[in-house]
Amino acid sequence: MDLQPTTLGELLDDLVAEHRDLDALVATIDEPRWDVATPATGWAVRDQVSHLAFFDDAAILAMTDPTAFAAMAEAAMAADDPMEEHLRRGRELTGRDLLAWWRRSGDAMVDAARALPDGARIPWFGPPMGTLSFVSARLMETWAHGQDVADALGLLRPPTARLRHIAHLGVRTRPFSYVVHGMELPPSPVHVALTGPGQEHWEWGDAGAADRVQGEALDFCLVVTQRRNVTDTGLVVEGDAATQWMAIAQAFAGPPGPGRTAGLRS
Repeated sequence: MDLQPTTLGELLDDLVAEHRDLDALVATIDEPRWDVATPATGWAVRDQVSHLAFFDDAAILAMTDPTAFAAMAEAAMAADDPMEEHLRRGRELTGRDLLAWWRRSGDAMVDAARALPDGARIPWFGPPMGTLSFVSARLMETWAHGQDVADALGLLRPPTARLRHIAHLGVRTRPFSYVVHGMELPPSPVHVALTGPGQEHWEWGDAGAADRVQGEALDFCLVVTQRRNVTDTGLVVEGDAATQWMAIAQAFAGPPGPGRTAGLRS
């Protein structure tokens, strides 16, 4: 089926809802649980939240002062460890203060996005993006890092229809997944057919393609955000091009992600 277009207002409302879901996971945890290890090697719960707060701040700068953002991004990419600054800052804060930082940043980012003019292009750590893609990327990041938090705390998050945004981004970033890995994109199209948590049916690509990915939207989103190995999901993957893509899929910006080893099942 053809997916109905999303308006910026609807997408921002979904981003706010995604923030609230993650907020509910961490709002009442005690200080020791902020330091529980997550499936991301070397990252605790606090590191996941400080990552989001830092890049929400960066998103505000990208939307409101692109020149200043470019300078900041250049300095970050030149650093030995681009992640060191926000991890250090988050580790110096109490859990309560870290949560307050993320809340302020998230609210201000949404306000900045609502004020963007039609047709805005936003610089980022990669090619500039249109507003809908940019906000979708922030929603995807919030959901993905929230998954690490949920896994660390042993909590299950009910999937929502917001997964459609993440799945759409995952499909659209297929070429990027190859570029970032220094690989050539195969000419074969891949058809993606997913079932949403409310039994919605979402499809992308040529329905007649020999290469196919089918299954639950949650599984697909976990794979393209590198929160699960494809072998730990129920996805049905057919064809060499589809199989190769699911092994390297990456919906987030930056260098190639390490992926997740098999064995972490949802």
